[in-house]
Amino acid sequence: MKAPSSTLFAVATVLLCHTAQAHISVTSGPAFAAKSQELTFKVGHGCNGADTYRVEIRIPDGVGGVRPLDSTFGKAVVSKDGTGKITSVTWTKAAADVLPSDTQLYKFTLNAALPDTPFTPLFFPTIQTCRAADGTESTTEWVGTSTEHNHLRPEDSSAYPAPYVFLLPARTPGWNKYTVEQHVHDLSVFADAQIVWAGSAAYSANPSTLQLIEKEPNTQVLSAIHPGTEIWVKY
Repeated sequence: MKAPSSTLFAVATVLLCHTAQAHISVTSGPAFAAKSQELTFKVGHGCNGADTYRVEIRIPDGVGGVRPLDSTFGKAVVSKDGTGKITSVTWTKAAADVLPSDTQLYKFTLNAALPDTPFTPLFFPTIQTCRAADGTESTTEWVGTSTEHNHLRPEDSSAYPAPYVFLLPARTPGWNKYTVEQHVHDLSVFADAQIVWAGSAAYSANPSTLQLIEKEPNTQVLSAIHPGTEIWVKY
């Protein structure tokens, strides 16, 4: 790590955490590899003016210890495979509670043990079913699994983006040293870090700190992290 100037440290501030940018998104903050934690999924709208009636969240491989919470929307019902592993959680609204139009925001929470795969996205394909005032049901499948430039790859162009978390390694306040074994192209996953260093390159989501990085002699702006790169991150 290049020794940064004291000025860079003086203006570095903690920013908001990164969340997946999708119509159904995870809003519970940073997710950490090899940790059990609560995940909250936000459903921001219904389907073409119809109220959301049912939400099914599919549990990806590597995730265990799933314990969903009931909500005012409806009780959580789990599905299991032959080994007893929970493969999905579904919340269904009582028919009498379905609204005549799309006016509400809904949140769904479950606790899960996340896999030990830091610096990788973890997708939760989700099926949203809506019911119109006349009883007609429609379904939207949020199952796309590409995060490249926040757009779907051409081969996934027919799929809406699945909600996901980006798994981060354990951290402590101050400096943390990591060796990244995956490509990381979207450095906004470090949005709640003060600064990230990789060799003589640095990144910060703080515009003031970024300006100082750009002016720092013999320093480049870090734009991506490649496998095998050693980085230092200050939280």
